[in-house]
Amino acid sequence: MANLRDVRLRMRAITQTLQVTKAMNLISTAKLRKGRRVLEDTEPYFSRIQKSMFDILSGAGRVQSKFIKTREKDSRRRTAIVVVTSDKGLAGGYNANVFRHVVALCEKVENPVLILTGLIGQRYFAHTPYLILENFSFRSQMPTMDNAKEIGDYLISQFDWGLFGEVHVVYTHMYSTIKLLPTARQILPLNLGRMQEELSKAEGQRRVELQFEFLPSPDVVFDALVPLYIRGIVYGSLVEAYVSEQSARMAAMDEASKSAEDMLAGLQISYNRARQAGITQEMSEIISGSAIQK
Repeated sequence: MANLRDVRLRMRAITQTLQVTKAMNLISTAKLRKGRRVLEDTEPYFSRIQKSMFDILSGAGRVQSKFIKTREKDSRRRTAIVVVTSDKGLAGGYNANVFRHVVALCEKVENPVLILTGLIGQRYFAHTPYLILENFSFRSQMPTMDNAKEIGDYLISQFDWGLFGEVHVVYTHMYSTIKLLPTARQILPLNLGRMQEELSKAEGQRRVELQFEFLPSPDVVFDALVPLYIRGIVYGSLVEAYVSEQSARMAAMDEASKSAEDMLAGLQISYNRARQAGITQEMSEIISGSAIQK
């Protein structure tokens, strides 16, 4: 009877865990759909800003901007790496893949400093030799434009003051629900070739260099668009990482649910065998007692 009681307790605990994993799977599914919808709704706006910036650079040809100039090497300048991780675990190898990508990038660049988003990343890199310059946390909520503006304004201000020579962002890009790959992207200083490549992918064809007139001047318009462009990149990276996290958590919870169901099935067989053995023993005792009485 003690064995039956232990098996029942284990089955009850696994059943409760199974309910939790299934609930988390459903929640992550809903968050993923919402995140993809939000990203698709805001993408045309930032794409239009990117097109305008490309038109200025390609048409004017003489734009003088601090955001596109190649600065001389200075040992005092740092390479900022914005690392986008999650605030919660239970997402499989989602965060571990980002950590490996960041470590590999830090070995390639000069004077790396980290700007972290997500509690998991803060806990990990606190035990590494890399310098952490700033932490941002959004408490596992859907990233908003205010969050992107806060990070974007910080990056632009530090780049403008000369503290950062380059700025990179590392996040997880979701190519599909089963293909989640960490991605590194340099966002400052700006690169005309990369902008053309991104526009070509988005439009399916190479964008033609068009001539426009910008008032009061191309330089002023360009410098006004850069903060919006950086904000769009940061926002897109945050939302893309958010939906990738939900997709990774869906997969992890699905695997956990399958493992729980397998364990539950095995325990059910053990429970039935133990119960049958107990019934058989009781019947044997009854028959033996009856025979003795006769």
